[in-house]
Amino acid sequence: MKLMIVFGTRPEVIKLAPVAAAALDMPGIERVVCSTGQHRQMLDQALACFGLRPDVDLDLMRANQTLPALTARLIEGMTEALQAHQPDVVMVQGDTTTAFAAALAAFYQRIPVAHVEAGLRTGDPYSPFPEEMNRAMISRLARWHFTPTEPATRNLLAEGIAASAITQCGNTVIDAVELIKRQWQQRPYSGPATAWFPDRDLVLVTTHRRENFGQGLENICDALLTLCREYPTLGFVFPVHLNPQVQAIVRPRLAGVDNLRLLEPVDFETSLYLQSRSVLILTDSGGIQEEAPSFGVPCVVMREHTERREGVDAGFASLVGTDRAAIVAGARHWLAQPALRQQLATRANPYGDGRACTRILETLAEPRAASA
Repeated sequence: MKLMIVFGTRPEVIKLAPVAAAALDMPGIERVVCSTGQHRQMLDQALACFGLRPDVDLDLMRANQTLPALTARLIEGMTEALQAHQPDVVMVQGDTTTAFAAALAAFYQRIPVAHVEAGLRTGDPYSPFPEEMNRAMISRLARWHFTPTEPATRNLLAEGIAASAITQCGNTVIDAVELIKRQWQQRPYSGPATAWFPDRDLVLVTTHRRENFGQGLENICDALLTLCREYPTLGFVFPVHLNPQVQAIVRPRLAGVDNLRLLEPVDFETSLYLQSRSVLILTDSGGIQEEAPSFGVPCVVMREHTERREGVDAGFASLVGTDRAAIVAGARHWLAQPALRQQLATRANPYGDGRACTRILETLAEPRAASA
């Protein structure tokens, strides 16, 4: 089986790099790694973290790119790559525009699609936007659906996807987290983050969701200013997304706060290190919602909806929206209860056990899969 693994953003690299690595050791699978370059700098940072070099790099990112223009370039670029390499299976991950466009291009070429992290839903087509509909449309195009959890599996069954096409395998990001944690046992993290508020507990902050641009992001900044004043002994660390719409609001509003450090985007290992040192995370990131339980750290999720309800249901996260007062109240809830936070360290991560990649590749390697 010739397997083309396609990604274009940092989260996709993080979640597909473990699959790409495992595929090298899987008999009967020829691996082709394709990068669309949807996000350039942050994508390259993630590739370096895993030592992964694409076989194909479409380099499609443009400054201030619009969704229609990006989607058109992705479909055209992926079509050329598929015709050149003739894979038997195209693997995409999650809900990005790269994932949707690659799946559609593969469908146009009659190449079956394997969808990693299938079945997540909020039920609101505009939250997250455009990711909710990207993921739902991939589900209509894919032949293999690799779901991370039981709720995701139930979502697909309710939409009429055949049970035989679904493999519930856990989330591959947990495979990536466990890989880094094993590396730390041999070589503890020694990067720049060791110097950021070294004598304080940390609060990690991340935000990048398109639906939060504008007023929502302004509210997040105002809430963060309130929390920095209210908890002067904590160190707040905020890697600021490179999107100009994020930069233009965050940096002017939050400059000059003594216990807040605004950073350039950090690599995956540094992000995990910051999570491991944090007492709380304020985020709208889906990936961090999945990663943080591996360190027993609670999240205040600054979104109106989340397609990752498992963390909320298991007590690892609070879904608060983007109202300033709600964000502040959510943070106070966790910071006032250290015993409750300590309990999280004893609970299993609800998103997986670190063996998702093996299950995915074993499913694809089955004779019925190869000949489907």
